[in-house]
Amino acid sequence: MQINDNKENIVVYTTAYCPYCVRVMGLLEKKGANFQQVDIDDEPEISRQINQVTRQSTFPQVFVGDRYIGNCDELFRLDRAGELDGLLGLK
Repeated sequence: MQINDNKENIVVYTTAYCPYCVRVMGLLEKKGANFQQVDIDDEPEISRQINQVTRQSTFPQVFVGDRYIGNCDELFRLDRAGELDGLLGLK
């Protein structure tokens, strides 16, 4: 199973009661990005796969297609640098 097999799809992997997950989804919503949220709390296999790909055990984790974008800190850093919109395919 691939983490995200739709090259244009933005997927945010989250856990319940995660303030960083809420921040990331808020940023994406503010930008008008269409994204899919996947709560991994009851999906240990997906969590394991994400850890193998990213070498990260924290959430959220954001992918655009098969490209790993990062976590909350990375998304906000990319936004401040003016690079996030391009990565997300936004104009």
